[in-house]
Amino acid sequence: MTTRISSFNSCHHLHDDSFTGLNRRRFIQLAALGGGVTLLGLATPWRLAQAETGHSAKPSAAPAAHGTEALLLSCMDYRLIDDIVTYMDGRGLTNQYDHIILAGASLGAVTSEFKSWNKTFWEHLKIAIDLHHINRVILMDHRDCGAYKVILKADFAKDPVLEQNVHGKYLRDLEKAVHKNYPKLEVETLLMNLDGTVQTIA
Repeated sequence: MTTRISSFNSCHHLHDDSFTGLNRRRFIQLAALGGGVTLLGLATPWRLAQAETGHSAKPSAAPAAHGTEALLLSCMDYRLIDDIVTYMDGRGLTNQYDHIILAGASLGAVTSEFKSWNKTFWEHLKIAIDLHHINRVILMDHRDCGAYKVILKADFAKDPVLEQNVHGKYLRDLEKAVHKNYPKLEVETLLMNLDGTVQTIA
């Protein structure tokens, strides 16, 4: 026995152009997009929270800024990432510093080879000051730095004394620039050895 199904009267509103502006054609367009537009339009985080709590107010203002002690600039070298964290933790700065990573660290921030990196450093430093109220900048280079070899086209690691002097030059150049732009900030210039130990560069 065959049962004939009548038209879907319950869906007649899809043919009604007055139904909140969602006519059949628009419905099909949204369906073809996989509902992405609907999700973007309706499922924003604050709308979901509003639906769950029953509140209609917009999200509250951002929370008050959190203060941190310092901004650390270091190199991207994968060999020393853990050592950098260990060093900063050892100074009692766990979760108390912002971290910028540029290949070459101080050299990356001042080299004319990659001017966009210079801009990135200064923009991040300003945000760290404005948002987290840092008191100091810690500039940390490291020995056997590949970026120094690429940018300066020389392997200074073959002569440890020369290597330290070259790093010292760029660390001091960046230190002077930071002091010029932000005289109240303290600046530390450091050089990490491949065993994770750190020396201060005067």
